[in-house]
Amino acid sequence: MGSAMLQHLPTGWHVDQAILSEESRIVCLRFGNDANPECMDMDEKLYKIVDAVKQWAVIYLVDNKQVPDFNALYEIYDPCTVMFFWRNKHMQVDFGTGNNNKINFEIGSKQELIDILETVYRGASKGRGLVVSPKDYSSRWAY
Repeated sequence: MGSAMLQHLPTGWHVDQAILSEESRIVCLRFGNDANPECMDMDEKLYKIVDAVKQWAVIYLVDNKQVPDFNALYEIYDPCTVMFFWRNKHMQVDFGTGNNNKINFEIGSKQELIDILETVYRGASKGRGLVVSPKDYSSRWAY
């Protein structure tokens, strides 16, 4: 349901324009396939938070098989990947996983996603290129 309601970007040009044209909000891109179960779960969470974050974030979906332009550039190999951009700059987030470029793991709740987006927005608006996630997603806390 979530993927049908969120805006899809059909070409690399559309992705570039979305990243370039947004001046005051975080651009959140979900790369993956709508039929993938991991993407369906993430899309549902993204859809549920759209209204809560619309003042400072915009969310788009990109099918990375239909638009393969960014797969090598951003090392998109996972079934579902979420990335953030601010004024044409890729925003990095330290999740404690060693990969600061993207979310390629399952997020527990929509509130966690809102918290991450808010942290990215606050850091970006202060000129930071790397922010620390409000929650540590490293495996060391799983034991």
